[in-house]
Amino acid sequence: MGGAAASALQRILRWREFSILVVAVLLAAYFEYANPDFLTTSASLENLSQFVAPAAIIACGEIMLMIGGEIDLSAGMIFALAPFILHFAVTAGIPLPLALLLALAASAFVGLVNGVVTVRFLIPSFITTLGTNFLLNGLTLTISHGTPVEAPEDATFAAIFGNWGYSEILWAVAIVAVMHTVLRRTRWGLHTIAAGANPTGASEAGIRIDRLKIGNFMVSAVLSGFTGILESFRISSIDPQAGGNSIMFLAVAAGVIGGTPLAGGSGTILGGLIGALVLGVLSDGFTLIGINAFTFNIILGVAILGAMLFNIHMGRIHLGSWRGNGGGR
Repeated sequence: MGGAAASALQRILRWREFSILVVAVLLAAYFEYANPDFLTTSASLENLSQFVAPAAIIACGEIMLMIGGEIDLSAGMIFALAPFILHFAVTAGIPLPLALLLALAASAFVGLVNGVVTVRFLIPSFITTLGTNFLLNGLTLTISHGTPVEAPEDATFAAIFGNWGYSEILWAVAIVAVMHTVLRRTRWGLHTIAAGANPTGASEAGIRIDRLKIGNFMVSAVLSGFTGILESFRISSIDPQAGGNSIMFLAVAAGVIGGTPLAGGSGTILGGLIGALVLGVLSDGFTLIGINAFTFNIILGVAILGAMLFNIHMGRIHLGSWRGNGGGR
């Protein structure tokens, strides 16, 4: 019995997301102690879920890119543009479901452009997507005249896609489950990890790295656009200033805190969800105990730096363990 318990404990400790999950639980316990309304009221839980969900969904796409050593800085502007494409499509008489598909297709096209420019012209994705970021921001402000519009009026559709209090977090959990399976159980995901860890070896093994990267740029863009649509239905308004760089950086922060290094080669989708949960707990907890947003940004910066140092340290430990077990022979 003791041996089985020890074996189970070892498996838990080897779970990459365990440490950040412990941090999330401890933070939640502290804020619940500081303010008993933190986890005991429906309004507080709903607010927490609505903070966590957008960052978690966009983090799924960013993590796929980060594993391969890339990043998408335009995610926040795709987030803002996609709902306007949906709005104009519906205004033009296109049925709402088809308008949704059109908005997601437009998002995918932006991802395709990001991927092709990065891969085919050998431009760092930081530069490519930074340019796309400004381009899409200008485009969104131009077509919207800088003025918010109402989200399409369809009660059932709106409830499913964000208007009901917990619909966003349910979408987030479902998307995380799918993307986790893709990363850990499919050839696409395993090749993405291999290409990020050793591009030369992966290429020599016949893995089409360029196609993987372009595909992951498209996945990131579609998830960003879809998240923007969810948010527009949640607040019943489409705002050209919504999202922006803040939601993109929160998603990247969630991925980094959850265990995905910016250098690539490894990553975890579940960690991105837990990282978003940590950010949500910090944001809501600070609000409830009366600490302002400036302090939240300080803590966020420290958390990112700490997570990066922890990831590097754990990576060295795992590499040393692998070599010690004969992996280097």
